[in-house]
Amino acid sequence: MTARPANAHQARLLKLLRDSGPNSRAQLGDQVDLSRSKLAVEVDRLLETGLVVADGLAASRGGRRSHNIRLAPGLRFLGIDIGATSVDVAVTNAELEILGHINQPMDVREGPVAVFEQVLSMAAKLRASGLAEGFDGAGIGVPGPVRFPEGVPVAPPIMPGWDGFPVREALSQELGCPVMVDNDVNLMAMGEQHAGVARSVGDFLCVKIGTGIGCGIVVGGEVHRGTTGSAGDIGHIQAVPDGRPCACGNRGCLEAHFSGAALARDALEAAQQGLSVELATRLEANGGRLTAVDVAAAAAAGDATSLDLIREGGNRVGQVIAGLVSFFNPGLVLIGGGVTGLGHTLLAAIRTQVYRQSLPLATNNLPIVLGELGPTAGVIGAARLISDHLFSPA
Repeated sequence: MTARPANAHQARLLKLLRDSGPNSRAQLGDQVDLSRSKLAVEVDRLLETGLVVADGLAASRGGRRSHNIRLAPGLRFLGIDIGATSVDVAVTNAELEILGHINQPMDVREGPVAVFEQVLSMAAKLRASGLAEGFDGAGIGVPGPVRFPEGVPVAPPIMPGWDGFPVREALSQELGCPVMVDNDVNLMAMGEQHAGVARSVGDFLCVKIGTGIGCGIVVGGEVHRGTTGSAGDIGHIQAVPDGRPCACGNRGCLEAHFSGAALARDALEAAQQGLSVELATRLEANGGRLTAVDVAAAAAAGDATSLDLIREGGNRVGQVIAGLVSFFNPGLVLIGGGVTGLGHTLLAAIRTQVYRQSLPLATNNLPIVLGELGPTAGVIGAARLISDHLFSPA
């Protein structure tokens, strides 16, 4: 992809076609503030660039029928979502529909060189399958704060070796296309905004509970990143005064008391202390290891200890979210991430605390729901990130 929109009108048209699919000139005219003649000029210029193509005759609205316009069908974006323990890579078309998706386990603590070797291998597999001859752009999410203008991680607590690493520059060189980098929770929020439960919501919070805990903040339809890229780092809000030590160096952080890693630790202690036969059985079967998935399975089997762990964790998360709701007054709170496998037991505990602690004015019409897209939210958000960049004037 070498062409870029020449002005804000063309950028608006490209994003409309991305988000709504093929449209007739008349339908586009209904959504943009342009005269018919000006709209025709801008559409014709986009057709000349090859960014859009004619796509059959539109339905008649009286008079001569016009052609539908759609984004070029050959455009391909690469979405990369790096988590603490796994990585997702997907190829999308220009409308951000996933054409191919690979997930593999991976430890982000191995460092950027090892992780990117794996990412590039996964991207090569997708390309070799015939889904893309090359990529017009790539978006990438990492599990830590990002200095957004430069595409560089900044002091990420769970990513040793990544601080200041030139992610955007390095990956762009390897892939031969433009690259944009953001925090993984921001991309989850963008994915759910594009194709999930947050489609019609302008102001919402997207809380990701995985190995750690983070929050994407969307204000007026745009992600709020903060001055240094650390907005939404709610895992390091103190939940328990003088509580457990956290990887960030403080004590009592929410993440230290409830996250995928904290839940696995607490489940291990419960099994070793003989508090749960179900967890002890799973511990033995797994060779001395437990994960949040084991806790979810044990809870589903009716294990009281596992249910208590989930409820206690949900209460702590709910207490923090209640403060955020009182402060921000969102239209939606979305819960996502790997720990959402704990399902409605977790969600019920979070809801109880938020509805109990926040003022009724903020919670009367506030949905608190699980995300719809699961592991695809991040890669769709990554593809949207790069398309936002490429569908803006150079």
